[in-house]
Amino acid sequence: MKETISILGCGWLGLPLGAFLTGKGFGVKGSVTRPERFEELRTEGILPFRIVLDPEVSGDDVSGFLESDILIVDIPPVRRDDIESYHLEQFASLLRVVRASSVKRVLFISSTSVYPPLDRAVKEDDAADPVSPSGRALLAVEELLRSDGAIQTTVLRFCGLIGYDRDPSRFLSKMSSLANAAQPVNLVHRDDCIRIVHEVIRQRAWGEVFNACSPGHPSRGDYYAKAAARSGKPLPPLSGEAGAVPFKIVDSSRLERALGYRFRVPDPLDLPEAP
Repeated sequence: MKETISILGCGWLGLPLGAFLTGKGFGVKGSVTRPERFEELRTEGILPFRIVLDPEVSGDDVSGFLESDILIVDIPPVRRDDIESYHLEQFASLLRVVRASSVKRVLFISSTSVYPPLDRAVKEDDAADPVSPSGRALLAVEELLRSDGAIQTTVLRFCGLIGYDRDPSRFLSKMSSLANAAQPVNLVHRDDCIRIVHEVIRQRAWGEVFNACSPGHPSRGDYYAKAAARSGKPLPPLSGEAGAVPFKIVDSSRLERALGYRFRVPDPLDLPEAP
């Protein structure tokens, strides 16, 4: 019998992820903060719940939502002055109710913002001293979850999410120039994100930390030039020499080896058409 999965945060990634997992035969529960979205979840075969972390966990049926085998958490840090302490408080509150539930395995969607720009490829052990408050908040939450003895947590560090309505061409008309055009990009398509999550669950790869980033790293200039050619929009003037600002290249080879995973979109220059 397939396991039951709860997805905390059914947004741009969480909703299609839930739909994909229901198609694979899992029972899926999903959370949103507004009941007006319940029907959207039901249409995809997802049992909807209203769950809020502010920072304490509240909702109409928190215990019912957590009557599951696996919890997937996909809620980014909220932009606020106390982002680091607030995000940690959210997850401390969440952990208290998770410990009292049937959930024993957690998949936490993190970000490659936990890496500083080291002017080289970064791997999972390079997460230290993030430069952004959101990166520091995520790294603290990763450590909180992974140190908890009551659950097994796998962390997926996604880089910039692309695909479908997140097409780079929509930004072109807002740009007067394209800065840092020589910098490499770190991007991953939503289709790959969804399938990587499924592979972690299918292969029971718990207690792990994986980068998840397409292996192709074109320059920002090439990436937006391709978007301009595809959309017919003009490309703004480019600026920035190679190495002018710090950079990082996110290495996902550990994920590829451990899961035997091959990216569906290995090069961000080759975005597939929307279905």
